[in-house]
Amino acid sequence: MKTLLQLNTSLFSTGGQSSQLADAFVAEWRRRHPDAHVVSRDLAAAPLPHLDAERFLSFLAKPEERTPRQEAIVAESDALIEELKSADTLVIGLPMYNFGIPSTLKAYFDHIARAGVTFRYTAEGPVGLLTGKKAYVFAARGGLYAGTPRDTQTGYVRDFLAFIGITDVEFVYAEGLNMGEAGKQVALANARERLAQLAA
Repeated sequence: MKTLLQLNTSLFSTGGQSSQLADAFVAEWRRRHPDAHVVSRDLAAAPLPHLDAERFLSFLAKPEERTPRQEAIVAESDALIEELKSADTLVIGLPMYNFGIPSTLKAYFDHIARAGVTFRYTAEGPVGLLTGKKAYVFAARGGLYAGTPRDTQTGYVRDFLAFIGITDVEFVYAEGLNMGEAGKQVALANARERLAQLAA
């Protein structure tokens, strides 16, 4: 059975434009895969703690040497990783805040980047272990950034996903959403047309 994992990262939860685009894609994808399993994670409604020294050291500790507190921290990370491992398809709703990704998504990335679990170091460099997956990223921006030096999101998200083994990544942009209502509606319509094509 196919499994899709959806991550919505907007501060506005399901009300954000990136979330609505991701939701529209998932709805179309569900229609074409009626027997599939969909898991949704809303990082605004249920944010993860940001990485701190305690969490980082918990991930590094040998299993037999972990304290009960460290065991609980690692178990939370393990559950997130297992959720992602089980998915064939990853969908991310991605707004831009102050030229970067939401801090909640960064916290999620920090919980799933685990040496020996989602990637491993080799003499030739790091190798991602979560291969064979397809990712779709629905990026909503107030301004126009795609293809410019101010688009810090695309390269970072693509590089991070590749780092853990997900190299087949498709970005769909809805830009200029704060630059007038007419332009906003055109951008959203174009994004919805593109996501319908991808879901097919």
